[in-house]
Amino acid sequence: MAAADLKRFRLASRTIRGMAFDPTEHPHRRINPLTGEAVTVSPHRAKRPWQGAQESVAQAKREAYDPGCYLCPGNTRVNGDVNPNYVGTFVFENDFPAVKVDAPDPPEDHPLLASRGVRGTTQVICYSPRHDLTLAEFDAPAMRSVVDLWVERAETLGQDWRWVQIFENKGEAMGASNPHPHGQVWMLDDLPTLPAKELEKQQAYLAQHGEPLLVAYQVLERSRGERVVAEGDHWLAVVPWWATWPFELMIVPVRHVPGLPDLTEAEKDDLTGLLQRVLPGLDALFETSFPYSMGWHGAPSGPHATQAERDAWQLHLHLFPPLLRSATVRKFMVGFEMLGEPQRDLTAEQAAARVRDAITQGGSL
Repeated sequence: MAAADLKRFRLASRTIRGMAFDPTEHPHRRINPLTGEAVTVSPHRAKRPWQGAQESVAQAKREAYDPGCYLCPGNTRVNGDVNPNYVGTFVFENDFPAVKVDAPDPPEDHPLLASRGVRGTTQVICYSPRHDLTLAEFDAPAMRSVVDLWVERAETLGQDWRWVQIFENKGEAMGASNPHPHGQVWMLDDLPTLPAKELEKQQAYLAQHGEPLLVAYQVLERSRGERVVAEGDHWLAVVPWWATWPFELMIVPVRHVPGLPDLTEAEKDDLTGLLQRVLPGLDALFETSFPYSMGWHGAPSGPHATQAERDAWQLHLHLFPPLLRSATVRKFMVGFEMLGEPQRDLTAEQAAARVRDAITQGGSL
C-alpha cells in the first residue's frame, strides 16, 4: 500500500472506531453456532435498484384432482405402479431414488481422489389427496396428520438408518417437480455434511456449558423477542441470528427434545397450530404462494446412535425461502456467496419484523 493510501486508511480507521455501530446500516459478519460458518450481512445493499432476473408469479388455481399428476389418488406413475385411492396421507418408495440400499463401496484410488460408499433409500410422502392445496392452506386436522406422518416416518425408519432426512421442496423456484403437496424422506447409513457439523458443535457446546445449544438459544431468543416471528406454549419460530436466506426461519421446541419421536401429544398439537400461523404468514408477505425448502434435523438414529448424541441434539426445523424483495425477485447464491461465504441484504431482525407483520395479517392465498 502506498504511503498516501496508508495515511488515508489510518485516518478512516480512527473515524470508524469512534462511530456507533448500526446493524441496519453497517456491514458485519454473524456466526452460525450450529456449523461454525459465517454470513456477511450488508443491510445497506437492500437500497440498490434491481434489474436482474424475476420469477414467474403463481399460476392460476389448480383443480383438486389432476388426471396427469403421478401423485394424485388412483393415477398411474411412470414405473407403472398405480396409486391407491388414498384419502389421507400416502407414502411410497421413490421411483427414482438418489441412493440405493445395496450400493457397493468404491475402490481406493488416491488420497486426493477420496470417496466412500453410501447406502440408503428414499420415499415420497404425499400430504393430501388434494392436488390444489399447499401446507399453508391445510386445516388443523390435515396439518396434524402431516405432523403425525413426520413423527411416524422418523420413528419407523430411525430404527435402521443413521440419518433420516424429512424435507419438502415447495414451488418451481426451489426445484419442485410437481405442485401436488408432498415431501420426501431420505435415509442414509451415515451423517451428511451439515448434520455432522451440527452434531459436533452441539456436543461441544453441551460439554462446555452443560445444556443443549438450541435449548439455550431458544431461551435467549424468547427473552429478547426481536427475531421471534411466532411462539406457542411448546414451540418457537425465529429468524435465526445467523440466517443466510432473506426470510429464513428455524422452528425449535421449548424443552429439550432430541427427535420427532420424542414429541408429546401437546407438542404435536402446538406444532400444528404454529405451522398454521407461520406458513400462511409467509404467503401473505409477498401475496404469493411462498416457495421454500423445509426440513427436520433430529438426533442421529439407528442401532449405532448413542445417548451422548441424544443429550446434545435438539430437534429443529429449517425453513429456507428464497424470495428477497417481492413475489418475483429472489435471492441468488452466486459470486461472493460461492467463492467466499453467504451474504444477505437485510438483517435477521428486519426480516423477523416483516414476517411478524405478515403473520398478523394472516390468511393464505
